[in-house]
Amino acid sequence: MSITASQVKELRDRTNAGMMECKKALQETDGDIEAAIKRLREAGAIKAAKKADRSAKEGIVAAQIDPDGKHGILAEVNCETDFVAKNENFQGFVKELVGTVADSGATDLESANALSHGDGSIEDFVKAKVIELGENLQFRRLTRYDMEGSGVVASYIHLGGKVGVLMEVGCENEGTTANDDFRALVKDLTLHIAALSPAGITREDIPADLIESEKEIARKELEARGVPAERIDGAAQGKLGKFYAERCLLEQAFVKDPDVSIGSLLETKGKELGDSLSIRRFVRYALGE
Repeated sequence: MSITASQVKELRDRTNAGMMECKKALQETDGDIEAAIKRLREAGAIKAAKKADRSAKEGIVAAQIDPDGKHGILAEVNCETDFVAKNENFQGFVKELVGTVADSGATDLESANALSHGDGSIEDFVKAKVIELGENLQFRRLTRYDMEGSGVVASYIHLGGKVGVLMEVGCENEGTTANDDFRALVKDLTLHIAALSPAGITREDIPADLIESEKEIARKELEARGVPAERIDGAAQGKLGKFYAERCLLEQAFVKDPDVSIGSLLETKGKELGDSLSIRRFVRYALGE
């Protein structure tokens, strides 16, 4: 059966597969577009599976926030090389993927991958792009925040998609969220988190294994200095103060003004705005971590 250029174009428009792959799929299915789409998906699944073991640590961290500032997602999509990560095709693919997921309300990878997209699912969309770009691609992780009560969800993408932050900042008066000073503060807070990578908001949020690891480092340092064994645990505990100041968000020195802690900044700005401000939660992605 003779395959026309218009058939190939239609199949390419619907699948983003290469011209020769579309032509071959149409020839194998006697020009049946739907059957050709299925054939390309099957081929994509095979090719994606073959590439799945290849390291994919480049890519993009991307975010999308709803216009009302009440909902937002942060996602990481990986590829194998920096060359592809900077490719407009890959970047457009990530933007489309993130937009679809953000609009859907999906909260985890399983539900996101199952979302309908075009003639298939998000998972099919990724596999088709594997064929097109020739690299292992991974929709690696996803975080979604839905604001409850007064406040905003905000994001910040740093270094062209190498680092991303998603954060909720709460207040008591919804009118505060429209204030320019409040919005500037929120932007500064996301930038600060991207730059200083806190491990938690308060001391209670720091993972226990991270604290224990820091204590062990302190113990070994004290032992090397000849501190008596009976004093080591107490001295190690005392050294945690500096650790908390470096890793607890509210205790960190503000990146734009090291003389002010984030906790003090929130308190001062809250008084200026006539409101009570709080950082409710945040997540920071570093590409490939």
